[in-house]
Amino acid sequence: MGYLPIEDHGVIGDLYTVALVGIDGTIDWCCLPHFDSPSVFASILDDTIGGCFKLSSEETVKSAQMYHPDSNILVTRSFTKNGLGQIEDFMPISRTERRKVHQIIRKVSCVRGEIQYTLECKPAFNYAQSRHSIRMCDGGAIFETGGRETFALQSPIALSIKGGAATTTFTLAEGDALYFVFFRLTEDLSGDPFQHIYDPAEQFEHTRQFWQRWVQQCTYRGRWRDMVYRSALTLKLLTFEPTGAIVAAPTMGLPEEIGGFRNWDYRYTWIRDASFTIYAFMRIGYFEEAERFMNWLAARCDEIDTKN
Repeated sequence: MGYLPIEDHGVIGDLYTVALVGIDGTIDWCCLPHFDSPSVFASILDDTIGGCFKLSSEETVKSAQMYHPDSNILVTRSFTKNGLGQIEDFMPISRTERRKVHQIIRKVSCVRGEIQYTLECKPAFNYAQSRHSIRMCDGGAIFETGGRETFALQSPIALSIKGGAATTTFTLAEGDALYFVFFRLTEDLSGDPFQHIYDPAEQFEHTRQFWQRWVQQCTYRGRWRDMVYRSALTLKLLTFEPTGAIVAAPTMGLPEEIGGFRNWDYRYTWIRDASFTIYAFMRIGYFEEAERFMNWLAARCDEIDTKN
């Protein structure tokens, strides 16, 4: 498959974890359900066995990425000889971990002309160390590792199994759109796993409104509004909603230098890095984020005192 430059990625998230989406429509990094969970998609590190969720258009001439205004809903557009296709990726937001279904929702549409897409969902669980089986059912596919982790892909069209992946090819005409939902199954999601998924179109609107309400709290009114808002939205994606902690980065193992030894796991809170983030939040009016982070940090200090 090959490797995309880091700058050719967008990021989506639900304040528990994130996913990286390449300009070619491939999700090549995601850990579920949390930042520090084992990887589900990791082809950014190993394009052979790492696992990915690919939506590729036929004969793409040019691609571009952008976000819906004032949100973390990512848009990836593919220009082909026959039309213009669009993928809108997002992770629905929920303030409560209880009954939280961690999802990646991918809306695929044709803006102009006609476009053919190929879908390949090939997870590689536990840093590509755990094998999995695929079971087809009404409404999609179930990925089972034989352990505690089970994931599902909801699809409005029939899927087939090919080499550990759920795949399909489909053609969209102008105005057509399909939703695909990849999510983690939990023990309380009994029976039909897809009945627990809310309408993707409603979740799209709910997520869009959440991010737009959040960014409207920003007090910056200068000439660099778009860049400041985008930076704030990205930093917010690095926060862990249950605690207020802030990760240095959502990735691990990416080398500072190819062949070098600095291949660290950045999915920790680095106090230096987090202090810069908190300073930035406070400069533009986000004091709640700063307060929650300091409360979390104080609790960690109390734990050390208790142990000693």
